[in-house]
Amino acid sequence: MSRAAADLPEDPAELRRFAEALAAEVHAKTLLIEKLKMQLAVLRRARFGRSSEKLDRDIEQLELLIGDMEESDAERQARSEAVESGGSSSTPKKKPSVRVPLPDHLPLETIVHDAPCVCPTCGGNKFGPVGADERDVLEYVASHFKRVMHVRPKMSCRACETIVQAPMPTLPIEKGRPGPALLAHVIVSKYCDHLPLHRQSGIYAREGVTIDRSVMAGWVGHMAALLEPLAQRIARHVRAGCAVHADDSVLQRHAERMIVMV
Repeated sequence: MSRAAADLPEDPAELRRFAEALAAEVHAKTLLIEKLKMQLAVLRRARFGRSSEKLDRDIEQLELLIGDMEESDAERQARSEAVESGGSSSTPKKKPSVRVPLPDHLPLETIVHDAPCVCPTCGGNKFGPVGADERDVLEYVASHFKRVMHVRPKMSCRACETIVQAPMPTLPIEKGRPGPALLAHVIVSKYCDHLPLHRQSGIYAREGVTIDRSVMAGWVGHMAALLEPLAQRIARHVRAGCAVHADDSVLQRHAERMIVMV
């Protein structure tokens, strides 16, 4: 028996009152979550109109608050379902949510659960197929490292004894060990997912791969130099427009500082 079911009252009348109180609390929390979501949408729209560090912090705090509220709401909903399964209740059941189909590009693993070999009713062992129930479950396979061994056989010409060998594929860091996918992952984690290099080093260490922070810093520096032509092309494209959109808060602070100096 779960802890939630063990704490339930045994009297049917008290059980119904308990379920109704839970339902009212869940409804109130649901309304509050919807209100917070509307406030979050307003803040997000305002962020596109003006850039403000305080506004970004407010959005982040509101997202954390909504997450906590939704987690508490899910816990109360689970307790309410336990009450309904433990006794009769007049609490209306929650409507099933409309789930978005899983993307077709995901790799599919099919697990077949064979039916029992013996009928639990009559003990018979002869069965015929009448269909199958299917249920999609979304799973996560943790990212992992792998070794890539580049082997280039040397061939000798029988006529002139010339050694023939395929060239080594080019790498972003010619004399380094990291491959292109690993470099891309480190850079995206640092600049898009806001994972500093020392935190990445700790994450990789848990997988048994030791990569020092200073080593990854060298990788990031090499990639910055390698991507400099692309950055210049992007800069030329941005400056080619009739207007350049930028954060004016920095310019405003500089202007205020100049006024004070004058």
